Amino acid sequence: MSLGQHLVELRRRIMWAALALIVGMVVAFFITDPVIHLITEPLRVVAATEGEEAKVELMFSTVTAAFDLRLRMSFAIGLLISAPIWLWQIWAFIMPGLTRKEVRYTVGFLAAAIPLFFAGCAVGLVIMPHIVELMASFVPQGAASFYDAAYYYDFVFKLLIVVGVAFVLPVFLVALNVAGVMSGRAILKGWRVAVLISVVFSALATPAADVVSMLMLAGIMVVLFFAAAALSLLFDRRRARRDAAILPPETGA
Repeated sequence: MSLGQHLVELRRRIMWAALALIVGMVVAFFITDPVIHLITEPLRVVAATEGEEAKVELMFSTVTAAFDLRLRMSFAIGLLISAPIWLWQIWAFIMPGLTRKEVRYTVGFLAAAIPLFFAGCAVGLVIMPHIVELMASFVPQGAASFYDAAYYYDFVFKLLIVVGVAFVLPVFLVALNVAGVMSGRAILKGWRVAVLISVVFSALATPAADVVSMLMLAGIMVVLFFAAAALSLLFDRRRARRDAAILPPETGA
């Protein structure tokens, strides 16, 4: 294909991806109520714990704040709903330029990265109520807690994204091993650094007082790191065995 044909093909793929995103946003707009109910469950738990006199409410500080929040949520949820379509459009555009081996590696990477990302989001959703409840415990007695809706949503959304991306990082280590950049032994040698980074990241992603959530998140990340190292060592062994079968044995003079 010529450059012009590639650009036409790219425009067609982008249009289909954008159309899928718009449809996903429209669908997501009508399901924002259950999502808001889900992420605000910790607030109701805090209110029930503190008693009838406690004020724990979501606050919309401007006239359009509620509508703006629903639009932002619609975009995020619509992006997830339409992911199969726009991911396919990206894949269909770049696949003709890949070799069969690269196609196989890319499919394997996506097959591992996507479930791990959503697993990380699920872990973030489990951790989030503990964080909210713990932080609410520091509110002085007799005071009221009014959470700005946009800030609260940003907190939940960023927590889920950060934890989800953290779960995908071991897949990048395996990808570097497959590409020949790092050996499995080199990855395993950095286990001390990996444990330290996992603990520091977990401490930053969770409140300092929430030790249980921090240890749980750090433990899962350490397990994923060692799983990536073990898989890389397995790939190295297979690669060495294949190279030994291809190279002819040395003969003496």
